Amino acid sequence: MRRLTDQEGQKLQQIVRRGSTSSVRYRRAMMLLASAGGNRVPVIAQLVQADEDTVRDVIHRFNEIGLAALDPRWAGGRPRLLSPDDEDFVVATATTRPTKLGQPFTRWSIRKLAAYLRKVHGRVIRIGREALRSLLARRGITFQRTKTWKESPDPDRDAKLDRIEEVLERFPDRVFAFDEFGPLGIRPTAGSCWAEQGCPERHPATYHRTHGVRYFHGCYSIGDDTMWGVNRRKKGAANTLAALRSIRTARPDGAPIYVILDNLSAHKGETIRRWAKKNRVELCFTPTYASWANPIEAHFGPLRQFTVANSNHRNHTVQTRALHAYLRWRNQNARHPDVLAAQRRERARIRSEKGIRWGGRPLPAEELQVLKAKAA
Repeated sequence: MRRLTDQEGQKLQQIVRRGSTSSVRYRRAMMLLASAGGNRVPVIAQLVQADEDTVRDVIHRFNEIGLAALDPRWAGGRPRLLSPDDEDFVVATATTRPTKLGQPFTRWSIRKLAAYLRKVHGRVIRIGREALRSLLARRGITFQRTKTWKESPDPDRDAKLDRIEEVLERFPDRVFAFDEFGPLGIRPTAGSCWAEQGCPERHPATYHRTHGVRYFHGCYSIGDDTMWGVNRRKKGAANTLAALRSIRTARPDGAPIYVILDNLSAHKGETIRRWAKKNRVELCFTPTYASWANPIEAHFGPLRQFTVANSNHRNHTVQTRALHAYLRWRNQNARHPDVLAAQRRERARIRSEKGIRWGGRPLPAEELQVLKAKAA
């Protein structure tokens, strides 16, 4: 898939980490975020329990229309009564602040918008509230909270993304991802499960939380498609160093390895940099405000869904056991690494022939020739 913009990456990361009211949006966001992190279609298909062709269709659709691909457009119903020009006018009106149109309020409601459309000068559009709501939903216009945004101010943004892309392509069996997940508190957490109609499973509410919080320090091996980690009381340089040592132990042959991680201050201290240099570990930092480029992000969504949601752990020991039990199940059900490696090599060969980069930017002619030579 093409390279994500900062806004797209942050939106996908928010949907995967916080969940969504729509399971379709959640699954599709997980597909896209996993693809952006360098995961291949077979791995993504197993991650979301979907067909590989479905994953490819979602990725291709995203490359064409962006985040609108999160919402499939199902056809049906009676023929539309409004002309395409009328629909465009309704959408333009709905997305314009009412104050700019002389109305004494800062946002539209469905009732106010329908009333305004019936009285607008030079054009009369008679449409009911439900038809108006359906029209806006069909055109991708939803009622949303106003939000702030930020772009990555990192001057080395492209260089960092290029380096992550390079190591994922050239050394997939020596690339690891690391990040913290949390905070994890001890409290009943809402979720979903099968139950008799009208009799949902209920959890008690808690107001006194005396257990504190923990942070899951997760490590993910790109080549083996395996994940492991441990819960810690807090983030810190010592815990980061312990995680990096466990990653180094996972590749005991002493070959250089590459660890993708974000720009948390606990990840880039002088002690960690000295240890990394001594032990042939290259730290590949994601750009500022672009942690979505870390491949492990897509795997934190299922971790939250299957171990935190719909849970009522008594203490952190029980919660940690549940996390480790899920990780053992996940690693035992991963696809065979030899098959995945063959598919990665084939996809790298096809990508080098087409001259398309991870972010969808065309390669310079000299780089394209180098990649073709390596693929041959």
